[in-house]
Amino acid sequence: MRHRHLSTLALALGIAILLDVLRVWLPSIITLFGQAAETPAELLGAFALGWFLLALAAPMLVRRMGAGPVGLVAAGVLAVARLALTAQPGGPAQLWLACAGLLAGLVWLAAIAASVPRPVAGLALGLAGNAVGHALLGTEDLVWRGGVLAWGLSALLVAAFLAAAVARRERTAAPVRGDAARPAVPAADAADGDGGRRVPTPGRRAWSLCGPALLLAGQVALAPAIWSAAAGTGSPDFPGLARPAGGSLWGVLAVLLFLAAALFRAPARVARVLWPLALLAGSVLFVTGRLVPAYLLTAAGLGGCLALTDTPADDAAGNGDDGRAGARRGRAAVLGMLVFAVATVAYYAAYDVGYPNGWAPVAAAVLVALVAATAPLRPAMTSPAPMSHGAAVPGPVLPATVRIAALAGLTALAGLAAALHVPPTPARATTAPAAVRVAAYNIRMGFGLDGRLDLDALARELRDADVVLLSEVDRGWWLNGGHDTLALLAGRLGMPYVFAPAADPVWGDAVLSRFPMRSGQTRRLTAHGAPTGAQALGVTLEVGGRELAVVATHLQPPPGRDPVEQAGEVAAFAGRYANGRPLVLGGDLNTEPDDPAFAEFTRAGLVDALAAARPLRTSPADDPRTQIDHVFVSPGLTAGEVRAPRTEASDHLPVTLTVTLP
Repeated sequence: MRHRHLSTLALALGIAILLDVLRVWLPSIITLFGQAAETPAELLGAFALGWFLLALAAPMLVRRMGAGPVGLVAAGVLAVARLALTAQPGGPAQLWLACAGLLAGLVWLAAIAASVPRPVAGLALGLAGNAVGHALLGTEDLVWRGGVLAWGLSALLVAAFLAAAVARRERTAAPVRGDAARPAVPAADAADGDGGRRVPTPGRRAWSLCGPALLLAGQVALAPAIWSAAAGTGSPDFPGLARPAGGSLWGVLAVLLFLAAALFRAPARVARVLWPLALLAGSVLFVTGRLVPAYLLTAAGLGGCLALTDTPADDAAGNGDDGRAGARRGRAAVLGMLVFAVATVAYYAAYDVGYPNGWAPVAAAVLVALVAATAPLRPAMTSPAPMSHGAAVPGPVLPATVRIAALAGLTALAGLAAALHVPPTPARATTAPAAVRVAAYNIRMGFGLDGRLDLDALARELRDADVVLLSEVDRGWWLNGGHDTLALLAGRLGMPYVFAPAADPVWGDAVLSRFPMRSGQTRRLTAHGAPTGAQALGVTLEVGGRELAVVATHLQPPPGRDPVEQAGEVAAFAGRYANGRPLVLGGDLNTEPDDPAFAEFTRAGLVDALAAARPLRTSPADDPRTQIDHVFVSPGLTAGEVRAPRTEASDHLPVTLTVTLP
């Protein structure tokens, strides 16, 4: 394999592994260090950003010790951390392993940037390959699965990465024939060559976009959970709600558009207008909740913008690279990852602190668009320049056949992923049951107290329920690893679902049911000073020829206050939605039985279905002290068999009961 192809392969595999580590590190910061909002948001943000700031020293380390040795050591640490995380240790060990893997990944990124001036092909293939692998796994990473398959595939990925890194290092260290006759370019000339005119650092523009590209790909364009969440669309019977739909075939098109735009250049003067505009439009559509056009436009725009920065003319400066240009590329890569961290923290911290956050992905898109639109227009180079000993590796100019094969293969695998993960089929009408088993559960995005994504544990607590009301449902938050928790859990339970967004288009509440769901409606609740959004979801079930209205909600109290206003809004909505039909209302209400918000439900004529089992403490799961998860029913319904089984699959306990119909 040619050296430049080894560079592309090593970069692609390394990016894929770094993304795997990030999918563990990000939720570990929230669930383990952050303790689910118990740690002040400012301290949590400082801890997260500190690792990226620490990595700013990596370019200096690379310049003093050499890109090869530093890169190999960092690659080894990254690989070991990735394998160790597959052991699913949970708890503090998981947090610190993920931190070590992240820092090693950032150092490795700085090292490989020092010797690869044209990273676009490797970066694009790494982003797309990781997304396709994530889709094939149904958005449940190998890290969380365990077992022989997870270990085998993880070991294969890590071994391929290390083999490519070692082979690439050996080829870089080997002298090229004729090197002795080629004079080295002095440092001053490398910085100010071409008759005293300063030559741009080769590849710095492309490497500076590595972090923003990871953010936009993971949050929008190449996020299989977003593809899945956007696949189920509303209808006149379910206004504003997402129901299970066919496989996320639009995601296949996103992969195709991204790779085609990144690997095959459009005419430069058209591309520098078309791709930035597509990227900006996609980011704005994402903020407004138009998910399908958002990720399609973002995928095409992001791939095209990366291609615009892959300027072969910069290679002219690469032949005499004395280390300064490489250090500047490494610094650009690490600064780009710092942008990634700041934008990620800024977007999601808004739900704890309270401020508009739609600007964060748009700002990242603006940055990428500006860098791409101002890239120099130069003709493509068909072959790499000669490589001098110790010089930067000429850019990965992949043959057209390789690019076509990569595009076709990854697109086909994305199509296979869409075919493999089909949602549960809608329930069929049944004979009238004597009672309905109901469960209400705040699932904390699927993460247990040990910081692990353990959907099997959640499913065990819910497997006997006929109707499930879920709070804190995540369908693609990058902060939580980009999983479609709802689809994964529904698949385990074999239950169709209806989802309603609350904080943003992919975070909210859901109802799962073994009975047919005939209609639904959602109402956004007024914040009243609470930083996190809230809604009330009403779904009508056909239970043996009769209709049962179900309302799921998650009240968000303003700081230091009872959510009394939201409770009144939900009670009024539930009464109107039920319209005389039997009603079950439940969820994480963040209020105690003696509080004013609780009284809003009883004042509306609803009955506390858990009264016979009081006190029924449900939070925190490891030491329940508060009664904040509740179920109410309309008069005429009888509740029994009330339980709050002890489990640490979430930071709340589930509430289960049997409701006898009149």
